[in-house]
Amino acid sequence: MIRKPLISLFTQFIRDTETGRRLKKNGERIRPDSIQNYKYVLLNLTRFSESTGFDLRIRDTSRLNKRELLVEKNYWKKFYRGFTDYLYKNGCHDNYVGANIKTIRVFFNYLKTEKHIHTGDFHKQFYVRKEEIEIQVLSPDQLKFLIHDKSFEEKLTDRQRKVKDIFVFGCTTGLRFSDLFLLTKHNFEHTDGKWYLKVKSKKTKAFTKVRLPEYAVRIFEQWSASNNKRATVFGQLSLFNFNKTLKEIGEAAGFTDPVDVSREKLGKAVKMASSANTPIRFCDKMSSHMMRRTAITTMLILGMPDHLVRKVSGHTQGGNSFNRYVHHAQAYMDTEIEKLHGKLETI
Repeated sequence: MIRKPLISLFTQFIRDTETGRRLKKNGERIRPDSIQNYKYVLLNLTRFSESTGFDLRIRDTSRLNKRELLVEKNYWKKFYRGFTDYLYKNGCHDNYVGANIKTIRVFFNYLKTEKHIHTGDFHKQFYVRKEEIEIQVLSPDQLKFLIHDKSFEEKLTDRQRKVKDIFVFGCTTGLRFSDLFLLTKHNFEHTDGKWYLKVKSKKTKAFTKVRLPEYAVRIFEQWSASNNKRATVFGQLSLFNFNKTLKEIGEAAGFTDPVDVSREKLGKAVKMASSANTPIRFCDKMSSHMMRRTAITTMLILGMPDHLVRKVSGHTQGGNSFNRYVHHAQAYMDTEIEKLHGKLETI
């Protein structure tokens, strides 16, 4: 009976991915972000085994009899319950737990196709939980404030002013954080008195060309003072510092209304609160993710046709993620129309 330690095999799985021995189905290398997520899963598996004493091993099932197969099936059922319970007890939510399980399923497929270890199909019974997290975006009025309010801008530090400009640029173009900080002068095209941004997404490989408004052009010109065309427009800034500064900007701008935030554990909503057990404010939820979400919803709210918004954002038609933006934009418009109707009723 062949038994192999799961941790060592998972380590090999990561190493083969890093070196390019394991590739995507289309022949491309796995992105570094995905590899980092694999390492987090490995860390969770290691800590789970150490804290619970659960023996993590892989058995070749090709020569097991009926009774032994039943034992193996029960082993993996016990693993799934134990590992997910461990993550939930440590404060994780459905999306994170589901992402861990999804990676483990990928690992089992690797064992079968790359290492030729017959582990059975027990991993296919691992349920991948998902949760729909409410989209937090700037309203058009909030975005307009950050773009045009010069008196507010003068109160910001140089660091805050730069982050504010980058954030506004992202809220206008819909670029991801990773794509924003790869922009060089080569991505900007001036034709017939109009400025365009040309980008190939690092994540999806989708190519987009978007016309820039005057305020976005001013941001580009201000932060691309270097004559080196290969230098990135916005320089370097860690995601942590970007998000931290963004929250400071939101607080200074008065974006402090409390927001209801809930996450799911085992499919049940759990209301979130700050570490000080005080209501979560809008500015507390401001992050790099808000740029792309704000850009897409703003385009929809202001009446841009869905198919053109998808062309800018890179979403495929009928995608669930894009439909979330459509629903959010519709809810916002419904609220504003109700306000208008209320004013008409009182006239």
